Amino acid sequence: MVFFERKPTPQPPRATHFDLVTERGNVAIALRRHPRARNYTLRVGTAKGAPVLTMPARGSLTEARAFLDRHAGWLVNQMGKLPEVQPIADGGTVPLRGVSHRVLHVAGARGTVTVVDEGDERVMLVAGRLEYLPRRVVDFMKREAKRDLERAALRHAMMLGVRVKAIRLRDQTSRWGSCTSTGHLSFSWRLIMAPPFVLDYLAAHEVAHLQEMNHSPRFWHLVESVCRETDAARAWLNREGPSLHAIGT
Repeated sequence: MVFFERKPTPQPPRATHFDLVTERGNVAIALRRHPRARNYTLRVGTAKGAPVLTMPARGSLTEARAFLDRHAGWLVNQMGKLPEVQPIADGGTVPLRGVSHRVLHVAGARGTVTVVDEGDERVMLVAGRLEYLPRRVVDFMKREAKRDLERAALRHAMMLGVRVKAIRLRDQTSRWGSCTSTGHLSFSWRLIMAPPFVLDYLAAHEVAHLQEMNHSPRFWHLVESVCRETDAARAWLNREGPSLHAIGT
């Protein structure tokens, strides 16, 4: 007797995005299925990142499209409020610890980035080839961010009696930081562009999660016990945070 293996019926590929037609042209809306999502949600994204429509794992594309069409006006309005992308370029400016710095290429010089004062202006002198300037500036800011975040996190950890095992930097757009129960903290390197009290707050926030993996009143009490400027920092991020994501390479 001969047995024949039945080939599985090919499934059509799942859609990865929707196109939304606006007065400014077509906008690609990234589509994400989430196993724990109960509802359809729409996130604006950043100046560099596409808007994201999150749907339940068993949701339908028809319902997702209808949800997008119902909220298209809101999305276009919110996108119009996003700051324009600001490239990192010779002669331009970037913030470092809340202070604007002029970026200047130093032709023929070796090294990486040096910060100096020139009159009333703070300047980043960037050595190396001009085409590598954006990357050198970002690498420099990542090193500065890692140093500041390690110092702040370890200080808060000592005050709260917890242990930080590792600190990683990312360029995440949906959150400024995250924490695992094993003591691994992740932060956006872009925090180095914000004023120091904002970076300090994010360090305190994630370290406090090592005691309270939630956002309960007890959690916020822990954060405020080591960071008095919690409210001011949260307000600053809500107001100015999008501008940090708009600084591109």
